[in-house]
Amino acid sequence: MASAFLGLGSNLGDREANVAAAVDALSQLADTRLMRVSSWLENPAVDSPVSAGAFLNGVVKLETRLTPRELLAQALRIERELGRKREGEPRNSPRTIDIDLLLYADVVMATPDLVLPHPRMGQRHFVLWPLLQIEPRAKDPKSGELWADVLARLNASSATNP
Repeated sequence: MASAFLGLGSNLGDREANVAAAVDALSQLADTRLMRVSSWLENPAVDSPVSAGAFLNGVVKLETRLTPRELLAQALRIERELGRKREGEPRNSPRTIDIDLLLYADVVMATPDLVLPHPRMGQRHFVLWPLLQIEPRAKDPKSGELWADVLARLNASSATNP
């Protein structure tokens, strides 16, 4: 079984219920076990329309026999079932649920529909902080660098560039 980390977020409707429903659905996937769930972090929407409300974000760790593509397909299915509409919506528009495949074992890949590790996770405090809460020694499979070091740099940069 492979370890996979998924980022979850919601900024539309009952955010707590949305992320709880997503965690429940992920825990019921075939050939998959839910291992850990971070606490939830409220943060302003990033790269979203001005009217977008604050997000509730967190990270889950799964152990799975699904391939990265199969896991992504299941995450997209869960999003649809929980009311996420992608077609015709502007990028980063408010959403009931967002499920991103962040890391899958030590897989590094770049295809039109899936990039691992997630291409923007190193720029997102709301991804790294919950990831490190449940996997403190997590490393970037591309560089071997600890995500904790990436987060420290990100925090230092934020402090000097408010």
